Amino acid sequence: MRKNILSKKHVIFIVVYFIILLCDLICSSNASYLEFRLYTKPAIIGSLILFFLGFKKKLSPTVFWFIGIALICSLCGDVLLLFTDKSQLFFMMGLVMFLLAHIMYIIVFLKKRDNQGKNWYFGASTLVYGFGLFYLLHSGLGNMLIPVVMYMLIILLMSNAAYLRSKNVSEISYMLIFIGSLFFMLSDSLLAINMFYKKLPLSHIWVMVTYAIAQLLIVYGILTQKEPVIQEK
Repeated sequence: MRKNILSKKHVIFIVVYFIILLCDLICSSNASYLEFRLYTKPAIIGSLILFFLGFKKKLSPTVFWFIGIALICSLCGDVLLLFTDKSQLFFMMGLVMFLLAHIMYIIVFLKKRDNQGKNWYFGASTLVYGFGLFYLLHSGLGNMLIPVVMYMLIILLMSNAAYLRSKNVSEISYMLIFIGSLFFMLSDSLLAINMFYKKLPLSHIWVMVTYAIAQLLIVYGILTQKEPVIQEK
């Protein structure tokens, strides 16, 4: 990575972003502070939306709107998942929001796909991963079987769409988005395992950390599609 990939403003935002994440992790880890998650959890993606709006100048209108919708859907999904203990409907609605977010990401990623083609190893490995995850989860899914399988297919497609980007974007953009998609897969996998297979120690921490990193990498990767450095006035 080039030394000037991060400007001072970017560094300041990243520090603030992870401070917000830390506040959310503290609130989610202490029953006395759980009510404050109504503010800390939405603030993670909320801050990322503000960052995205501040550095969107080099994006086409189409990419801007699709990524904007993806982030708004993610924000709505985050809020809805805060209420899953009240009704499974909130989980379903949150799932739909994240499904829409992933579809928006897929559309944007495929617009920059490498038409020269790539080897099939990554696609095959994600299928193996998906089947393995389904094997763990299927007995505990119940009436969530079809929604979860559909979501799994979309998240696998999203990671493959990220993998196919290369020749038409900067190297840093390619790596950021590809790694971000893998973090998203990991975050959703941990959440699914914790909900439908068995409780994982500190699952709330690992799910949120991997999720926050995934979203940050994807957004920054989108902003650096054309050039590895975002020019500022």
